[in-house]
Amino acid sequence: MEKKSFTLNNLLKNSFLLRIWIPPMVVAASVWLGYEFWRLVWDSRVTGALDLIQRYEDIFFWFREFQVYGIIGTASYPPASYVLLWPLLGWLSLPMARLLWAVLSIAALVWLCSIFRRESKADTTMERAFITLIPLSMYASGAATGNGQLIVLMLPVLLTALLLLQHKQDSWKTELAACFLFLLALVKPTTAAPFFWIVLFIPGRLRAAVLVVTGYVGLTLFAGSFQSQSLFSLITGWLDTGREIFANDATYFSQSNIHSWLVSINLEEWITPLSLLILALLGIWTKLNKTADPWLIISVTGIVARLWTYHAWYDDLLIAPSIIALFRLAKTCNFIGYGKEILRVSPFITVLFMIAPGGLYLFPSPWKELYTAGQTVIWLSILTFLIWFIHREKQNRISPRSR
Repeated sequence: MEKKSFTLNNLLKNSFLLRIWIPPMVVAASVWLGYEFWRLVWDSRVTGALDLIQRYEDIFFWFREFQVYGIIGTASYPPASYVLLWPLLGWLSLPMARLLWAVLSIAALVWLCSIFRRESKADTTMERAFITLIPLSMYASGAATGNGQLIVLMLPVLLTALLLLQHKQDSWKTELAACFLFLLALVKPTTAAPFFWIVLFIPGRLRAAVLVVTGYVGLTLFAGSFQSQSLFSLITGWLDTGREIFANDATYFSQSNIHSWLVSINLEEWITPLSLLILALLGIWTKLNKTADPWLIISVTGIVARLWTYHAWYDDLLIAPSIIALFRLAKTCNFIGYGKEILRVSPFITVLFMIAPGGLYLFPSPWKELYTAGQTVIWLSILTFLIWFIHREKQNRISPRSR
């Protein structure tokens, strides 16, 4: 009788890793999200809904024509963001705003899970459960929720906008809906701006890029009408505040990005040039690969968006699309041998470093430094692999005989 080979390939075919990973993911999602939603809605300590309260105060003063930039030290968002946030925070009491944010966060997580299930090509109950649990069990989702940060709300909006623009039907309704959603996602431009390259270079969608730029300029002008300062003063005030926050907070609240790395070695003067260089290189790469699988382009952009500027640990949710990309490639790509097996196990390894509560605030030094270094190596490895894979597929399309 032939012995059964327990290679990684067979283990995955037998759903072994799914059975191992799903239970702790369920526990992490339940406990972590439950705690963080309590922190968002009811926690009266300084850290409860911290970022949401800051945005609430920014909007309160902005629309009452009080100066914000240079006065409120945490006002690091551009003028257009306050117009976009007003419908959520500008007309409610703070307790009601926290409750509304919680309801919207639940809806956004459901929305995000739905996108991930569809894009992952998961076709069994256990696979779909694993994919659904990825955003729910990540420490980033809970941390963002408890702080009242924007990434949970904006990521499904952003992904939907980009996927809608990939539709080949040239419909004004579809294009307008996608542009509207992308404008909403620009509420946090340091996260959404790198994805604009995708909008700009989607074949036949230049009109959409023009609409997005026009809409954002309009929002900025409208926001400026509520302030006594000139628009130029507002923009420079926003940039000055941002530079001050990024330089001073990068080593305390941010990790694994170009800002925190440069601050840690006292090269703050290189932050802006290198960030802009990374953004420009992403744009060139996106243009050269504009016909590649949209989800792979989105995944690469998500990792670059996480690395190109200041981000705290709640923005690690930007890595989630690349985990979905690895999962779907493991199911569909034509690798053979150990390459296929390594690809199949890679989503599980990445999730292991992303599951709540995470190691940044759990481990003491030097273990937390080793943890974040390991994360960074994994993210850069995924980025390198996805770029290589896209190039490989492009070459195969150009030279079919090379298959």
